[in-house]
Amino acid sequence: MKLTLGFSPCPNDTFIFDALIHHKIDTEGLEFEVFYDDVETLNQKAFRGELDITKLSYHAFAYVTDKYVLLDSGSALGFGVGPMLIFNPPVTRFVNDEDKEIFKGESGTSEKVDLAPIVSKSKIGIPGKYTTANFLLSLAFPEANNKTEIVFSEIENSVLNGTIDFGLIIHENRFTYQDRGLAKLIDLGDYWEKRTGCAIPLGGIVANRNLPLDVQHKINRVLRKSVEFAFANPKSGLEFIKQHAQEMSEEVMYKHIELYVNQYSVELGEEGRKAINLMFDTALEKGIIPEVKQGIFLTD
Repeated sequence: MKLTLGFSPCPNDTFIFDALIHHKIDTEGLEFEVFYDDVETLNQKAFRGELDITKLSYHAFAYVTDKYVLLDSGSALGFGVGPMLIFNPPVTRFVNDEDKEIFKGESGTSEKVDLAPIVSKSKIGIPGKYTTANFLLSLAFPEANNKTEIVFSEIENSVLNGTIDFGLIIHENRFTYQDRGLAKLIDLGDYWEKRTGCAIPLGGIVANRNLPLDVQHKINRVLRKSVEFAFANPKSGLEFIKQHAQEMSEEVMYKHIELYVNQYSVELGEEGRKAINLMFDTALEKGIIPEVKQGIFLTD
């Protein structure tokens, strides 16, 4: 049986899916036609129900629970993995000199200053409307409405050239923004963790509800085996990961993997499900997502 599969070219995804798509494990008769896209493109494909299996943001998942069910393996949840709001100290534009004094460099500003008035009047580059990063931004700064969507890999450049005041960064940009002279305004993952005590649900792997239940479970089993193989053989997919890593150094690649692939990627477990439910409940309460009317987790 051949299934369409979409995931990002980021190291955490290629690390997870390497064994599955290259048949380093028993795929139980499943074959895969693979599509590599950035997360917001995958979100949009999910809205259209295009793929049998796809990675998507948890924020986006709230809009497609009628089309897709969440698999127990393959998710990106964790602590210290959240998106960051960054700026360029030399060029960031503010309304008055008092604001400028706050932003002379990275110094734990978010602990000392009410950032809401500054963020709400600034232009912010986001990696997609339906990314979990934008959900967390909306939660922390509900009045921040001057947003522009930019492919995640271009957000740093947009901050550097001054076309936006703040950039909402995800993925490997956590490891590169300081090298380019940029500074952190706030770590939105840290904001979520302090608010909830839970891991941050970033992205998950979902299966189309049109697939028979036994096939959904087969996909989940095979995916879990792929994640377990990757943990047991971390260098096995190195060339494949490098091929899609956009000239990223091997050190940064594996920092990225260590950050986003963990026990929740093998199995959500009770704590992972709790974090996802809390995210959905919070987003619904704040009017960020519509009401979810179907069970979201894969069941027997």
